[in-house]
Amino acid sequence: MSAARTFIKFAAKSPLVFLSVSVICLYLLVVLWPAWFATHDPLRVNLDERLQPPSRKHFFGTDETGRDIFSRVVHGARISVKLAAIVIGFSLTIGFLLGSLSGYFGGKVDHLIMRFTDMVMAFPFLILAMGISAALGPGILNATIAISLVWWTHYVRLIRATILSVKNNVYVEASFALGARTMRLLRKHIWPECVSPIVVRSTMDIGLVTISAASLSFIGLGAQPPMPEWGAMLSNARAYILDCWWYTTFPGLAIFLMVFSFNILGDELRELLDPRQT
Repeated sequence: MSAARTFIKFAAKSPLVFLSVSVICLYLLVVLWPAWFATHDPLRVNLDERLQPPSRKHFFGTDETGRDIFSRVVHGARISVKLAAIVIGFSLTIGFLLGSLSGYFGGKVDHLIMRFTDMVMAFPFLILAMGISAALGPGILNATIAISLVWWTHYVRLIRATILSVKNNVYVEASFALGARTMRLLRKHIWPECVSPIVVRSTMDIGLVTISAASLSFIGLGAQPPMPEWGAMLSNARAYILDCWWYTTFPGLAIFLMVFSFNILGDELRELLDPRQT
């Protein structure tokens, strides 16, 4: 309760932080209850209303088949947030496992894990994700798998570095000398020190994963029509960018606000959880 109160006081000092938290809360509400916000069926085609500009009936206008862009943007938030949560959850699991083994045991285990991590990181991230997605076939599920298979490397390095900086502390060595087992040392003394950097990193990664998923969908390797995904919507809107400004503006704005808000929140969380890093 005190931590929440501290963050509220900290966020209240900066209008930018307050704005970013408000936007994130709005996104979460949209993700949990999209039907409350959507004014139309996002998949309903109405050729009589194709490419209509924003109006009272269609807040963000309509696309080339008459579908309501506002409703598609609303439902697209659920897809993007769900994908980001899956990718980060998978990456954290692999990162905790490999990073803990590498940082705690060291030696050959550390060398093997880190050389494999370096090998994966040697490839440009998006190119590798594109290759995996192309091999698996286009689709939102395969795009999620592709991004997950290349995103975990950052967490392995982060957790390994944190463990290396903690495991030689006096209180850890004292616990080991008193007979504490490996799992108890990790659970009680080492892993809690990883929480702060992980919270900061995962918060900022939500926006980056969103951009990556939208990029794959934009080139046809992610979400497929008629799924209301932001990257796929931008891809469809390319042909109308000069005549229908609303078609590209609002999906792009949704991506921008999500990335910007989570990046601001991540920066402020870093300052709140570990002021020494700022």
